[in-house]
Amino acid sequence: MLPCYVMLDLETTGGNAVHDRITEIAAVRIEGGIETARWSTLVNPGVRIPPFIQSLTGISDAMVADAPAFDEVAGTLLKLLDGAVLVAHNVRFDHGFLLNELARMDLALKVKTLCTVRLSRKLYPQHKGHGLDALLTRHGLQTLARHRAMGDVDVVLAWLKIACTELGDLAVQRAAAELLQGSAALPPQLETSLADIPDTPGVYLFFGDGPLPLYIGKSVNMRTRVLSHFQSAAKVAREMRILTEIRRVEWMETAGELGALLLESRLVKEQQPVYNRQLRREKALCCWRLNDAPDANPLVQLVQFDDVEPAQWGRLYGTYRSKRQALDALRALAGTHGLCPRLLGLESGKGPCFACQIGHCKGACCGREPLHLHRLRVQMALTAQRLHAWPHAGKVAIREYHAPSGRTDIHVFDQWCHIDTVHDPSDLDALNSKGRTLSFDLDTYRLLQKRLGPGSAHDPGIFHIAAAPG
Repeated sequence: MLPCYVMLDLETTGGNAVHDRITEIAAVRIEGGIETARWSTLVNPGVRIPPFIQSLTGISDAMVADAPAFDEVAGTLLKLLDGAVLVAHNVRFDHGFLLNELARMDLALKVKTLCTVRLSRKLYPQHKGHGLDALLTRHGLQTLARHRAMGDVDVVLAWLKIACTELGDLAVQRAAAELLQGSAALPPQLETSLADIPDTPGVYLFFGDGPLPLYIGKSVNMRTRVLSHFQSAAKVAREMRILTEIRRVEWMETAGELGALLLESRLVKEQQPVYNRQLRREKALCCWRLNDAPDANPLVQLVQFDDVEPAQWGRLYGTYRSKRQALDALRALAGTHGLCPRLLGLESGKGPCFACQIGHCKGACCGREPLHLHRLRVQMALTAQRLHAWPHAGKVAIREYHAPSGRTDIHVFDQWCHIDTVHDPSDLDALNSKGRTLSFDLDTYRLLQKRLGPGSAHDPGIFHIAAAPG
């Protein structure tokens, strides 16, 4: 199959390469088609083996009690792997465990890998199942040591011999060589070819067996970013969980990073993928509004963001997901800046507030501090959280162009809200005539704060809708 490779299998305490440990290793080295070395050993994982795993593999805590630890056998394993390709059935699993075990010893594993699940998929595309049990059934193979490391190694070696007999040595060698070119890190059950994913900006979606995505991401180079998920799975627990479930990848191209960010944010909020922790759909946001009258009590009022007209957004402070979060933030500001909790509506009563009695309030509640000065200090304390007023007279468009694909995206905004994206300047007239309800999104607001900040007036990609797009 390959000039030199090591067929390897591991038994472990579980499926998480970051937290679980190896309990057994088996490896057979093949050079020029001839077996040159065969080695196996139990490994003391240093942790208890779960009952389910004990029943599955037959390896008990008692069996590994006197076995060597991984660091005692690592040298033998690395010597076997020297100059060889690491081959395994679902190699990502075995490779991930070896990477983590060696990392605990401050050692790196630099070895090419080949997955025989993917090889079976390539050689026998007419069949659906390619796991080890499927190979046993399909090719009439037998073993008395299923789920033991050397038993599983021998099954895969026997399958390779059958594949060479049925399809020819050359066909197997060619398929193995093709898979060796950078695809070994891919999860074996992945149905999407990495080569099909474009190296353009856009949004990619990971799907499992269900209709909803597991994860949605964006990148200026989707193919590279998707591959990085697979390559980091051995060290990142979340990536490993995704890779055990993923079946296919879908994608949507954009002309640039801004378009990818906007599309990612919208899709995550709409579809709520289980593995996306950020960009989730916002609940009804609330903000503080400062009263113009210094003697108003309370001096600030909590309002629902959606109840305020866009033209008044510049008078709001903070964006909070709940009343409790807003109150906690206001209490923190009062404590930091010596503001009066009573005048802020955080406590009731008459006379000096409790904070004043212990020296944490300057006494606006009992006449020691002028009310207009206290209001000014409240305004200054809130300034860092103030929502900025829309700095443009009407709608603004940001144009992105991706030369390799020839794609143009024109993103239209008004009052910090994303109105729509068109691909031809001639479509702007029709868009401008449409009456649309503005829907504020905090992620879009933060994104535009960076893009439409100082200096944006000189950006040739930004223009007002009323002006000719040029």
